[in-house]
Amino acid sequence: MRHVLLGVAALLVVGTAARPVAAQAADGKALYGETCKKCHGVLGSPPQTMKKKYPKIASFDAKFLETHSEDSIVKVLTKGKGEDMESYKSKMSPAEMTAVAKYVRELASKPKTGGHD
Repeated sequence: MRHVLLGVAALLVVGTAARPVAAQAADGKALYGETCKKCHGVLGSPPQTMKKKYPKIASFDAKFLETHSEDSIVKVLTKGKGEDMESYKSKMSPAEMTAVAKYVRELASKPKTGGHD
């Protein structure tokens, strides 16, 4: 009986420890809204003011999707891009950068409509 109780107790501890990890999964949409939206726009289409300030700024569209894998987006988030985009390695964890990259690819796959700059 004692072995059964210890086994049940061990399962409860393992089950309890696993729950917070799932609850802490990075929310790519929320992170994008906090860190990327200002420059890249709500839907991945940069506002005119940002296009003027940063002529090479990426629009997340079908063309972007063809040429940027999730890994390449994480690399840009990690290293930055020239003088126009800073590195986010000190601001986001690798899991958060991956979540943002997945969300950016989702944005790139959605059709863009006017009036969201």
